[in-house]
Amino acid sequence: MAEAQRGGGWPLIDGWARATLSPGGPGLWSKLLHKSACLSCAWGTGGQNGGFVDELGEPLQRCLKSVEAIASELQPAVPEQLLAGRRLAELQQLDSADCDRLGRLSQPLIRRQGSDHYEPIGWPEVYELVEASFRVPAARLASYSSGRSSNEAAYLLQLLLRALGSNNLADCSDLCHAPSTVALQAAFGSGTSMVNLDSLKHADCVVLVGSNAPANHPRLMNELLQLRQRGGTVIAINPVLEVGLLKFGSPAFPIRSMLQNSEVASLFLQPIPGSDTAVFLGLQKALLERDAIPWPFVRDHSDGWEALIEQLRDTSWQQITSCCGLSSEELDHAAAQIAKASGVVFAWAMGITHHSNGVDNVQAIANTAVLSGNVGRPGAGTMPIRGHSNVQGFGSMGVSAQLREPMRLALEQLLGRPLNRQPGYDTRALITAAEADQVDTLFCLGGNLYGANPDAQQAKRALAQIDTIIYLATKPNTGHFHGLAARQTLVLPVFNRFESPHRTTVESGNNWVRLNEPGSTHLQAGSLVSEVVFLAELAGRLMGDGPIDWRRLQEPSYVHQLIARSVPGYGAIADIDSNRKEFQVAGRVFDQPRFPTATGRAQLTPTPLPQLNLPAADHFGGLPAGQRGLVVSLITARSYGQHNTVVYKRGDSYRGMPHRQTILMNRDDLRLSGLRPHQRVTVQGEAGAMAQVEIIPGAIRAGAALMFYPEANCLMRAEIDPRSGTPAYKRVPVLVHSGDPAAPLGAAPVNP
Repeated sequence: MAEAQRGGGWPLIDGWARATLSPGGPGLWSKLLHKSACLSCAWGTGGQNGGFVDELGEPLQRCLKSVEAIASELQPAVPEQLLAGRRLAELQQLDSADCDRLGRLSQPLIRRQGSDHYEPIGWPEVYELVEASFRVPAARLASYSSGRSSNEAAYLLQLLLRALGSNNLADCSDLCHAPSTVALQAAFGSGTSMVNLDSLKHADCVVLVGSNAPANHPRLMNELLQLRQRGGTVIAINPVLEVGLLKFGSPAFPIRSMLQNSEVASLFLQPIPGSDTAVFLGLQKALLERDAIPWPFVRDHSDGWEALIEQLRDTSWQQITSCCGLSSEELDHAAAQIAKASGVVFAWAMGITHHSNGVDNVQAIANTAVLSGNVGRPGAGTMPIRGHSNVQGFGSMGVSAQLREPMRLALEQLLGRPLNRQPGYDTRALITAAEADQVDTLFCLGGNLYGANPDAQQAKRALAQIDTIIYLATKPNTGHFHGLAARQTLVLPVFNRFESPHRTTVESGNNWVRLNEPGSTHLQAGSLVSEVVFLAELAGRLMGDGPIDWRRLQEPSYVHQLIARSVPGYGAIADIDSNRKEFQVAGRVFDQPRFPTATGRAQLTPTPLPQLNLPAADHFGGLPAGQRGLVVSLITARSYGQHNTVVYKRGDSYRGMPHRQTILMNRDDLRLSGLRPHQRVTVQGEAGAMAQVEIIPGAIRAGAALMFYPEANCLMRAEIDPRSGTPAYKRVPVLVHSGDPAAPLGAAPVNP
C-alpha cells in the first residue's frame, strides 16, 4: 500500500458514495439527517440544527468518520447463537474489527462463574443481580465510562455513586486529556477550551501540536482550510509527517480544496517524541530574544511570569535543541510567525498529553499563549481537541475521581447531606486497586476498559479479580471477552443517542451543548434499554424515594432541572425541553483577559526540560545472537479507519500501512540498523512482545516509530504522569529486531 499524497479528497467522496448508495443507504441517510449529535469526535456536528449544520449555521459539516460510526450502529443484531453458542476462548481470538462486525447487541447476556460462554438473561434477573452487586461497601464500588453516552446518563451515574458514598468514577478522559484539564485549570481556572467556533474563525494562526486531525477530527480541517484561504498560517508540530496535515481535500469545499491544491501546514516541525516542553520553551525564548513579548499585557494579566523569564534566560539554546531535536533557527522561524499574527489559537491532542510529563507539556503551551499575548480575546487562546463526542460533557456532569468544589456544594444541597471528600479512583488507579482485590463491583457505561489500557495482561488480571462487572454497550468489543469478572459478567444492550426515546444532550469540545431529539431503533425484535431508564430504576431500588425522586430521573426534563441547579455553567439547560435551544456553557470562553483564578490573572509556571534517554538493548534482554535491530521511542496511534478502540478498517492508506501488524520507521534508522523495508521483525517492549510485524518506511522522526493502538498496548508498562494519572502512550521504549521474541522481562505472551 503506497503512502497517500494528501488527505481527504476523492477517497472521501468514494467512501460516502459506497455507504450512502448501498442497500442500507436510506437508513443511513435518515440517521445522518436526524436531529442528534454526531457519534464520532467532539468536533462533530448535528444537534438542534440537525444533520450537516454546525452551531454557526454552516452546511456540509459531516465527515466520513460520522458515516462509519452510524453505519456500524445500523448493523443487524448479533445472532443469539453467535455469542451464547460460542466458547469464550473462540471469542477471545477476535480483534477489535472482528468484534465490531459481529453486529448490535440486542439481548442481555451473562457469563456466570465457571462458564466458558455467555447466555441470555431476562431483565428482571438483571436488575436483581445488579442491585445486589451495588450493595457493597462504597469504597469497593466503582464505575468506568466513555463519551459515547449522554450528559443525562453521566449525571445520573455520578449522582448515584456519590449518593452511595463512592467517588470511584473513572472515565476514559483519564486516559487522554486529563493533563489538559489539570494544567488549564491551574493556569486559567477552567479546564476546557477557551476558544469557541466563532472565535476560531477570527484567528489568523493556529499552532497544531500532537494532532492527526485529518483522521481523528476531520471537521477541524474545514476550519484550517478556511484559515489558510484567508491568508492565515498553520504551524504543525508532530514527530510524524502526517500527509493530511500537508494537503487535505474537503468535500465541504469541492472546487477550492478537492480540485486545487489545498495546503494545510505552512510550517511543519518534527521534534523528538516527548520533547514538547522543550519546543515551547524554545518558542518562548525566541519571543523573548526578538523582543516580541507584549510586556504590558503579561504584567497586567498574569502571575508567575518573572520565574518563567528567569528560566528562559537560564536555559541555553543547546539544552533546548538537544532535547527536542529542532534547531534554534527552526524554533525562531516559528516564533516569528506567532509574533506577527494578530490572533493565535494553540490547539493540541494526545500527542501532547500522552506523556509522563503531560501536565508540563500543556502548561508550557499555556505559558506560550500568555507570553505571546494570545489569551482572553477573540481569535486567540488555548484549545485542547477532545477525542470522543461527549467526553467533555462527562467531565462537566461531575464524572471524575475528584469533584470540584462548586459542584460538590451544589450536590450536597441537593442531597441534603455532606458527600464523601476522599478522592476516588481514576482509571489507572482503578486497575491497580482491582489487581489488589480492592474492587467488588464495576459498572461500565460504554467504553472498552480492557482495550484502552496499557499493559493488556495487567488489565486482564485486574478485571478478573472483580466480583461483578456490568457492561452497558451498543456493540461487542474485546473487553467483553477479555475483561471477565470472577463471579459474573453482564453485557447489557442499550440505545445509542439517535435511538433513545428521550431528549438528551451532549457537549462538544468547544463548550457547545448539543440537543439529541428522540429517535427509534431498527432492532425491533431486540430487548434494549435506555441508559437513563436503567440508572434511574437502579437508583430507585437502592435509594428509595428520598431525598430526591430517584425513579422520576427516568424523565430527562427532571434531570435537566437538577443539572441546571448543580452543574456550573449549565443554567440554560433548565429550559431546553421547552425552547429546544442549544447553548454555550457559561464562563469558559474568555473574550477578555480575566480568568476564574484566585487573582483573576493567568498563572504561569516554569516547566522543566524532560529527560528523554532511551534504554540500551540490554534492557530488553539484548539482541539475539547474530540479529540486527535498534531501540526506538514508539508512538502508539489510531489509524485513519478507527475511532478510539473501534477499528472500521484494518489498513491505513494515508501512512501506507496496509494492516494492523505494522511498524512505521524512519528510513535512516533502517539503514543504520541493517533492517529492511517490509521485513518482518519482533517488537520487544517492557511488558511483552509482538512478532511478525512488518516494517513500513515512512516520514517519521529518526529514533521514533509508530504502531497502532490498541494492539501495541501489550508492549508497554503503564508509565504514568503523576499529576494527571495519564499513561505515556506516545513515548514507549521498544527494541525492534530481526530475531524471534524472547519476552525476557516476563510478561505477556506474544501477540496476546
